Amino acid sequence: MQYPSRSGTSSFSRRSFLLHGASALGLVPMLAGGSEASEVLGQGEFRYRVVPQWGHLTDATPVKNCHGIVCDASSEHIILLTDHTANNVIVYDRSGKLVHKWGNAFPGAHGLSIVREGGKEAREVLFITDLQTHRVVKATLEGEILDEWLWPQKSGKYGTEAEYKPSWTLHLPDGGFFVLDGYGRDFITHYDAAGKFVRIFGGAEGGIGHWGPHGGMVDGASSRDATLLIAMSDQQHLLRLSQTGEKLGRVDLPGGNPRQVRRHGSHYFVAHLGDNWPKDRNCRGFVSVLDSDLRVVSNIGGTAPEYGPDEVLRTMEHKGDTFMHPHDLVVDKDGSIYVAQFASQQTYPVKLERV
Repeated sequence: MQYPSRSGTSSFSRRSFLLHGASALGLVPMLAGGSEASEVLGQGEFRYRVVPQWGHLTDATPVKNCHGIVCDASSEHIILLTDHTANNVIVYDRSGKLVHKWGNAFPGAHGLSIVREGGKEAREVLFITDLQTHRVVKATLEGEILDEWLWPQKSGKYGTEAEYKPSWTLHLPDGGFFVLDGYGRDFITHYDAAGKFVRIFGGAEGGIGHWGPHGGMVDGASSRDATLLIAMSDQQHLLRLSQTGEKLGRVDLPGGNPRQVRRHGSHYFVAHLGDNWPKDRNCRGFVSVLDSDLRVVSNIGGTAPEYGPDEVLRTMEHKGDTFMHPHDLVVDKDGSIYVAQFASQQTYPVKLERV
């Protein structure tokens, strides 16, 4: 996918320029986020260093909250979703330069998914959830709106549109998808590949805790056998559900606050908004790496995972100040991680290169 270039987008703010200049002279050993340039984060096989100043743009391209982040099929473009209506969608190249930006109609922009639609003219499209306009939107990577889904009024689960606040979409290989109502009534709505309503499940009546189904993914290669792996945020666990809402398993992540889970190869990567959130809204957060059995093997920006003799994971905590409320992440073809952050004082994403 090719995008028009933008001139003048590689310049830094005065503060960024001073940081770069001072660092070159050896006067500033700390990055903007507080981490030392040489600091290695994480444990075992999953250790990383922060790439200084990645993705920092000019005042002409502001961010508010960096909610969602995905990578296109070529793995050459990183696509960021923010709720700043000057530019809801920001497209970077992997070096952190601005390639394209669009969008001013999503004041509650929250969840971002990228999907490759099949057929002879296969293409990638974006699904955006908006908490304030109570809708899910399908768009091209360039910003053309293709379709939208409003509140599932006919389901009988909602009295008003305002009760419906979709947080993310999860997509089956056959084109069907699920909408998580993570900020509303905690229901999960299933649509088929044509975008038609199939069923609704979950919510309090389905045993889904409030402030639970925030993000997640479809886990499995086939639409028939795939399950839903959901990041249950304030509930501090991952929940595996069948496509009809049956509970299949749970993985506790004490001390974490999983907002999104992404799979790369045989491992899962989880963005934790913070340790002890929401009790402590000043907590920093971290990123966990889980193996194929959903066992934590590394905490990036956090304490080393520890399992007791009972095989119960001990409470995790952030370590250092690398992050400020990770909300989503994506892993590129080289294994680098890009982390989008919420309530992070208008900071751009953090890029981590694997050591």
